[in-house]
Amino acid sequence: MDMGAPEPIERAAFSGNGGRDAAPRGWLSPVNLAILLGALVAASLVVILIFQASASNRQRDAALERERHSYDVMLVTRSAGASMARAEAALGRFATSADRGMGTSYYNNWTDAGAQISQLEGLVGTDPEEVALVRKLRTLYDARGLELGLTAQRAYYRQGWPALLLFNNAGHSKLIAQIDRTLSAIQDHESSKLQSRFNQSDAAALQSNHLGQLLSVTGLLLAAAAGVLAWLALLGLVTQRRARAEAEAADDRASWLEHAVAERTHELREANDRLHSEMVEREAAESRLRQMQKMEAVGQLTGGIAHDFNNMLAVVVGGLDLARRRLESEAEEVGRHIDNAMEGANRAAALTRRLLGFARAEPLLPEAVDPGQLIDGMSDLIDRTLGERVIVTTRIAPESWPVWVDPMQLENAIINLAVNARDAMNGAGTLEIAVDNAVLADGEVGQAKAGDHVRVAVTDNGCGMTPQVLERVFEPFFTTKEVGKGTGLGMSQIFGFVRQSGGDIAIRSAPGEGTTVSLYLPRGNRLAAAPASPTMLTKPIPPATPPGGAISTAEPVLIVEDDPRVRVATTAAIAELGYRAIACGSGEEALSLLAEHGDVQLMITDVVMPGMTGPELGALVRLRHPHVGILYVTGYAGEAGEGGELEGEAVLRKPFTVSALEKAVGAAMLRLRQADAA
Repeated sequence: MDMGAPEPIERAAFSGNGGRDAAPRGWLSPVNLAILLGALVAASLVVILIFQASASNRQRDAALERERHSYDVMLVTRSAGASMARAEAALGRFATSADRGMGTSYYNNWTDAGAQISQLEGLVGTDPEEVALVRKLRTLYDARGLELGLTAQRAYYRQGWPALLLFNNAGHSKLIAQIDRTLSAIQDHESSKLQSRFNQSDAAALQSNHLGQLLSVTGLLLAAAAGVLAWLALLGLVTQRRARAEAEAADDRASWLEHAVAERTHELREANDRLHSEMVEREAAESRLRQMQKMEAVGQLTGGIAHDFNNMLAVVVGGLDLARRRLESEAEEVGRHIDNAMEGANRAAALTRRLLGFARAEPLLPEAVDPGQLIDGMSDLIDRTLGERVIVTTRIAPESWPVWVDPMQLENAIINLAVNARDAMNGAGTLEIAVDNAVLADGEVGQAKAGDHVRVAVTDNGCGMTPQVLERVFEPFFTTKEVGKGTGLGMSQIFGFVRQSGGDIAIRSAPGEGTTVSLYLPRGNRLAAAPASPTMLTKPIPPATPPGGAISTAEPVLIVEDDPRVRVATTAAIAELGYRAIACGSGEEALSLLAEHGDVQLMITDVVMPGMTGPELGALVRLRHPHVGILYVTGYAGEAGEGGELEGEAVLRKPFTVSALEKAVGAAMLRLRQADAA
């Protein structure tokens, strides 16, 4: 048995080409042919899948490029709108301040908007609908540029009022809404296209994933076929490695693209959120800026009007008062007419104080005031003002703290609130004035600082206010009263006085539930000697010796006033009191006259003057002539009254009567003597 085993081997080994022919016959067997055909089919499938994956990747890249194009269109659209908004804001500041820098800013921003619209024209060149919208935007931009160009031209030549009028008219132009609608239409149209492109990108990504999976399965089939076809090891190994490398590359590319698309989508979503947030913040900031500019412009206007008005009233009141003092006793009819003129001047003076309070230019003269005593002292005035149909009650907290405010302004604020409450109750109802101590935390009530405050509250049971009215209650010239029954300055004046005093104001109201207005005022450091009351214009009294024998009627008084009419009236009033008046129109002249006249013991000076202001002159006089008393006269302190420069000084407000001037002169000299004694 063992000897016969090698024979088949020998026959196989030495039978000519039998050994070499065996392999081809096995290779050509049906099984091997089937495996070879399967391998060829699998290889062909791999090639097809590779081409499909490449096409899918190109589709994805194209979809991403279209998405980027949509974002570019939306970004340039927002930028154009923002540039036009910044240009109009800069033009408003240019028209208000005539600052050439603001004019340059307006021109640059408006030019940037035009360049961005040109960029839009290039971006939307293949979309007929967007091309039409951008052409419409270009037409509106050119028309709006012509409107604003008129304002810029007026502001460039420093024509303040015409520029403001043109800018105000341009602010009501229909082009603004048309531009906003056109920008929104472009944004909406591009957003709808962007959503479609998102869908295309997602479809391309899904197709790439499927192709990657098919490539992986095909690779496994090729690996199995290569293991079976061992005799085709070299060819099978090369084909398998190539297919595997291509499959892995396609899979990696697909994974990378998927990751890149996800990151890009996340970045675009964050950018869109940031743009939306910035747009909301910008709109709010622009709204606040417009309100601040309006308030500043109106405040400057009212301050300037009040300044000139007070100077004219000073001449009128002084002249009327001098005329009445010189009338004979039998001239009753003439005296009555002068009394009527004085009453009108008093009412005009009250109006200027309201304007100055609104403009926050009225110099405050704060002192420690007991609000309970002040309200008790006003009870008769409040009753006469409101009438018998309004029941007024007061509630004063025991041991209420003093407040550090201007008593005249506080009394005016309480009267204004009481009158507003009467009107809200149609002239009949219950009104309560309450005083309470309050300890506030930081930010608890508006801008009031943390610490001790006194709450002065006026409550009525009237009609109340709607939320819309509450939002505008502090706007200047806003009123719900009938024409001719309200100026719209009352609440603005109160708001300015409370903020200027370091406090704040709060209102609680609802329709049908009445209104409570609370003034939170800072606590004072010391009590006043007596409840203060505002200085009102009264009928003059006959000339008398100055209080305390301040100066003799033969001694000189230096008058410093830049307005010649007011200077003449003040000089006449001083002469009426029996003093010798020395008048000049500037601080420099006053210093020269004081050097010449060493016997001057009193100087009466205006606060706001060209060049050297009243407080600056007073500082130099105290340094060079400490024996001279100083009395400040003001109708509009403005910047000269800021920083407490007039605090503790003798101040007389324009317009004033001869009697008020006489008292102020005596008080100024008494203050000087007390300082000398100390």
